[in-house]
Amino acid sequence: MQLNIEDRGELLKRGFSRRSFGRFATVITAGAALPFYNESAMAQLSMIKGPMPADAVKINANENPLGPCPEAADAMYGVIQKGGRYLYEETFGFQETLASQEGLKPSYIQPFAGSSAPLHQAVLAFTSPTKSFVTADPGYEAGERAAKFIGSKVIRVPLTKTYAHDVVAMAKADPNAGLIYVCNPNNPTGTLTSRADLEYLLANKPAGSILLIDEAYIHLSGAPMASDLVAADKDVIILRTFSKLYGMAGLRAGAALGRPDLLSKIMPYSAGALPVTGMVGANVSLKVKDLVPKRRKIIADVREDVFAFLSKNNFKFVPSVSNKFMVDVKRPGGEVIEAMRKQKIYIGRVWSSWPTYVRVSVGTQDEMNKFKSAFLNVMS
Repeated sequence: MQLNIEDRGELLKRGFSRRSFGRFATVITAGAALPFYNESAMAQLSMIKGPMPADAVKINANENPLGPCPEAADAMYGVIQKGGRYLYEETFGFQETLASQEGLKPSYIQPFAGSSAPLHQAVLAFTSPTKSFVTADPGYEAGERAAKFIGSKVIRVPLTKTYAHDVVAMAKADPNAGLIYVCNPNNPTGTLTSRADLEYLLANKPAGSILLIDEAYIHLSGAPMASDLVAADKDVIILRTFSKLYGMAGLRAGAALGRPDLLSKIMPYSAGALPVTGMVGANVSLKVKDLVPKRRKIIADVREDVFAFLSKNNFKFVPSVSNKFMVDVKRPGGEVIEAMRKQKIYIGRVWSSWPTYVRVSVGTQDEMNKFKSAFLNVMS
């Protein structure tokens, strides 16, 4: 892709050099080909080359093994034969349903194929060599990698002792911050940052900066969502995805919630129709009234069973409210990841700031029973 003269002028104003134009254009056009683009790409860090065994337990990418709900699956199957059309009306239908449920105008909702694209497009829009990207450590690295790729400064702020985002330190991290990223619940720890802390960060962040709240896992926690901050026209963009609780990781549906003027700044880097199966599946999923509480309980019950096992065997872990958790293996995490693979159990990766912790996704009860058995063997 070639940037036009207007784009180049805007980038120069934001502190980018002409030599960075090529990389900037690459981020816009390359999509999933980039190493930082999405959770699938991140998951490659904890996978070996080649196919997994057919009977492998795959609990490394925070996926939901339940898949889409039956209502969504039926709706998606029914629309496949119409897939030769762009069917923009299905995207508009999803947009209107989500807006209605969140108490927002449709213009405050921008649908996407998942939430990776708006995350990276927000980095493109609001960070630069003179406007930093502020994030938690450990935290989801995709936005950080995008920022580094285009030459933006990245500031990592360690989590608090209770594994929440340190909002005081994040607010003070850089007076020229462009984008402050909060994944809530956090990935990889699965822990919450309180509403009061989010409000503090909004009130005390540097002038002109944008707060990006990634609510990919919010449905799993039962915590209140932050869409009312969008309704109040705050300097905030919220990301949502249907890849987690809704079980649509491979089907790609998500949205960004924000003031229209903020959404317009990330939209120049989007083009084309969205996958009609994802849009239809997301729209129908939102209308299944008991889906969220039922799935939240299913996942929580399995998670708490694993926590009871870890506690009984004196393993230290972070008390997650999500569909993944961090466990301290007391030695380089990569060693345990490799040992678990030999038992056909694929767990997540290691964060450099927590080298002895590994991330484990919550699978089905049967999968987690197999995890428990293998983990005891590896750790004994």
